[in-house]
Amino acid sequence: MVGTDKEGRKDETAELALRRGFMWQAFEIYGGAAGFYDYGPLGALLKRRIEDKWRYFYRREGFYEIETTTIAPRAIFESSGHLESFIDPSVVCNRCKSVFRVDETVNVNTKCPECGGELEPSGEFNLMFQTRIGVSKSEGDEQAARKSEGYLRPETAQGIFINFQRLLKFNRDKLPFGIIQIGKAYRNEISPRKSLIRLREFTLAEVEVFVDAAEKNSHPRFDEVKDRKLRIVPREGEAEETSVGEAVSRGIIANEYLGYHVARVAEFLESIGLPRAKLQFRQHLRDEMAHYATDCWDAEFLSERYGWMEIVGVADRGDYDLSAHASSLNIDLRVRTESGKIMPHVIEPSFGIDRIIYALLESAFYEEQVGKEKRKVLRFKSEIAPLKAAVFPLLNRDELKSKAREVFQQLRDASFFVEYDNSGSIGKRYRRQDEIGTPYCITIDYETLEDGTVTVRERDTMKQVRVPIAEIEEVLV
Repeated sequence: MVGTDKEGRKDETAELALRRGFMWQAFEIYGGAAGFYDYGPLGALLKRRIEDKWRYFYRREGFYEIETTTIAPRAIFESSGHLESFIDPSVVCNRCKSVFRVDETVNVNTKCPECGGELEPSGEFNLMFQTRIGVSKSEGDEQAARKSEGYLRPETAQGIFINFQRLLKFNRDKLPFGIIQIGKAYRNEISPRKSLIRLREFTLAEVEVFVDAAEKNSHPRFDEVKDRKLRIVPREGEAEETSVGEAVSRGIIANEYLGYHVARVAEFLESIGLPRAKLQFRQHLRDEMAHYATDCWDAEFLSERYGWMEIVGVADRGDYDLSAHASSLNIDLRVRTESGKIMPHVIEPSFGIDRIIYALLESAFYEEQVGKEKRKVLRFKSEIAPLKAAVFPLLNRDELKSKAREVFQQLRDASFFVEYDNSGSIGKRYRRQDEIGTPYCITIDYETLEDGTVTVRERDTMKQVRVPIAEIEEVLV
C-alpha cells in the first residue's frame, strides 16, 4: 500500500493509514495479493461512519434499503450484458510476461511498469469472477455445467433490478421510487495498482431511482438544488463553473432527474468533508460509457498523488436493465400509468466507498510545525471521525486514573465511542489522537477532583477550555 510516486515521494497518507490501523494489505503474512485490502480498527469505524451517513442522507429522500446476494447465476449477467460487455483490453510484457490493463498510463506505446520491457496487445479480458453454484451432476454435460455456473456481482444494481416486480408492489404500483443498497462487489482487475483506487473486492453504495421517462424533466424537488454551483467538464467544451439549473436548461445535463442526483452527490461529498475546490463532475465520452448507460457523469476528486480520480458515477441507465431482463425471461415489467403502460427508466448514483475513504484520508491529512516538532493531523469532520474523544488522566496516579475511567465509562454509556489512554506524556497522547483524527481530548487533573471540571482540547485549534463533567456530552455532540 505504501509506495512512492514518479518523483520518489513517499505516500504519507498511505503510510499513516497503515501505521495507525486504518487499513493494511490483505493476506500480508502470506505475501499479500494485489487489489485486496483489509480495514483495521480505525478504518472499519471510519467506513461505518460514512456508510451510516450515506444511509441517512438517502433515507431523507424516502428511499428504502434492501440487501441482495453477492453471487448470482450466469443467466443474470448474460441478460444484463455483463458477460459480453464487461471487459477490458490488456497488454502483455514480452520480457517478464506481466499482463496490464490498457488505460491512460499503460498501452502498447509505453514500457512495462515492472521491468521496462516492450508491451504488446494480449486481447480482451472479462472482469467477472466465475464460480460454481452447487455441483454439476453430469460429468461432461455442458448444459448442466452451464446451469451451475455463477459469478460474483460486479455491481449491486442487478439484485435490485431482478426484484423490481416485488419492489413495485411494495411501493403500491406507483412511480417514482428509489431503492438503496450497500455491499461488496468484485471485479477481477487485470493489474490493480494505486492503493484503494483500483481493487478486486470493494464496497459500493448504490441508488436506483425508477421513474417514468416522460417525467424525467419534472423532478418535484429540483428547485431545492437548481442553484447549486458545480465545476463541470462536459463531453464537448471546456471545464466551467455553473449551476445545476443552468446545466440542465442548456441540455448539458440531460434532464432534471439526472441533474438533481448530481447535485445531491455533490452535497453528500461536501457534507463528509471533501473540499468543494477538489471536486468536479466530468461527463463520460461516448466511447467510455458503460454498455447500459445513455449518459453518465463522474464525480471526481483531485488527488495530489493520482490526479483527478472517479469516486462516484451518476448514470442515466434508461430502460436498459429492465428491458433486458424482461426480454430474456419473456415477462412484462412495464408499469401502468395514467398515460398507459411504460417501462421505467433508472437514474443511478453509484458511490465507491473505498475511493471516498482514500480521498477523505488524503484531504484531511495535514502536517504542520508546532514548536520544535511536526504535528501530523487528520482533520476529519467530528461526525465521521472514528473516535469522538479520548480521555486522559494528566498523571499516572491512581486517584486521577480512577476519575478518568469514570468519565470514560460515562461517555461510553452515553453512546460516544471514546478511548482511554494513560500511556506516555500528555503531549505524546495529544499527538497520537491528532494523527487518527480524534476531535477532542479530555484531561482529568487535580482540579477535576476539586470542582468537577475537565480540560477539553479541540484538535484543529489546539485550544483548551474547562468544562463541567455534566456538560461534556453537549460539547461532543
